[in-house]
Parts: sequence; structure tokens; C-alpha cells
Amino acid sequence: MTHRQELLHRLNAVLEPDRFKDHGPNGLQVEGRAEVRHLVSGVTASGALIEAAIDAQADAVLVHHGLFWRGQDGRVTGWMKQRLALLLAHDINLFAYHLPLDAHPEWGNNAQLGRVLGWLPDGRFGEQGLGWLGVPASGPVASAALLAQQVQAALGRNIVCVGEGLGPIRRIAWCTGGAQGYFEAAIAAGADAYVTGEISEPQAHYAREMGVAYLACGHHATERYGAPALGAQVAAELGLSHQFIDIDNPA
Repeated sequence: MTHRQELLHRLNAVLEPDRFKDHGPNGLQVEGRAEVRHLVSGVTASGALIEAAIDAQADAVLVHHGLFWRGQDGRVTGWMKQRLALLLAHDINLFAYHLPLDAHPEWGNNAQLGRVLGWLPDGRFGEQGLGWLGVPASGPVASAALLAQQVQAALGRNIVCVGEGLGPIRRIAWCTGGAQGYFEAAIAAGADAYVTGEISEPQAHYAREMGVAYLACGHHATERYGAPALGAQVAAELGLSHQFIDIDNPA
């Protein structure tokens, strides 16, 4: 068992949120009970995750995508009212970390995705150093199509690959989630392939014209690993029980 403020202090000490210019507030977003025994981690503070956390008798929930974002409508209606009502009625703390959880060198989404896919990181690129560069641990991959097969098998879902005929893939750039805007920086950094969650219309043209493969693997699918890794680590340090709850999302 630990106090809510001690959990917040430990999370902030690990992730250093003040170093980032982010799209919303990092840290404690909704205050619940003071004493924390059971921590649930998940990707997004959706109604389904909050309901599952209630069933799991969680005292705190740790997510990558919280409730509050810069520029959103500030009225507490609809889905916002429903989610807040659940958290407040059951006195559950909500902790959310966006870019700090993407960037952390050990427990972050990019670090954990690289671990799952068997890539060895050796550099950063892009704004705030959020993009990662590295090489496959087993050596160059013969083609982009083969890389896509490996990623699909590891993540357990179909992906979009533009530039299947390209290869060999010696150097990979990646950034989890909705990081399609980093593709040009990845190209400039010398990547043979770029892996992220989403793709927009321009990136398909860039991939074909620049000869760099683009793999869109799902926003949720690429960001499933940071929150549970961090949650397990911090829970172990503070003597808490921890549970990761994955709410399926096809996006």
C-alpha cells in the first residue's frame, strides 16, 4: 500500500513530464482515494477500461491517453460526464502520461515496441527526440514485405505496408501512435523503413517516391506495451499489486 501522492511522485520521477511540451496535462488527472493498493494499467481511459478497473477493485488507473487534451470542449457532458462519473463514484485515481511515456528509454512505448519486435535502438530523431532509430537484432531483413510479416506476427494484427517491394531493410525508424508526421524526418535520418501506428494520404506517396517502406501498424497496437511495463515496475517498487487490462481497439 502507498499514498496517492507517493505514487504520483514516483511516476513523475521516472517520466520527468516537465521536460515535454505536450498536448494535455500529465500526471494525476482525477483524484481518488488517498491509499492505493491495486494499480490497473491500460492504453486509454475509456469507459470500458474504467468499468473493468472497477470490477478489478482498482484504487488507481495508469494510462497513456487520459481524459483531457489541449483545445477540447471543456464541458462535462456525454462521454466525459460518463467517464468522470464512474471514476468519482468509485473514488479511483486516474494517472495519465502522454509524450513522457512514449519517450522513456526503458519503460516507454517506443522502447517496449522495439523490445517486442526485436530491434536494437541506437539513436533518436524528430521533435523532442520522440522518434527512435535502430537495427534488427538478427541482422538485415531481406525485404519490406518480410518485415511486415514479422511485425504482423509479433503484434497479432494485420498492418498496412507501402513499399513492399523494397529491401533489404538494414535501418528502421519507429515512433508509436499517430506519428505519421515524423516520416520525412525518418527518411532524412537514413531509415530504410518507418514503423508507426497510423498513415495519412501523403505518406504513401513519400514512401513510393523516396524508396523508404512505411508500415502503419495500428495506434493502439503500437502503444500497448509502455503502460503495463511502467505500471509493473512502479508497483513492484512501491509494494502494490498491478494488473494490465487491454481493451481491444482496431484503430
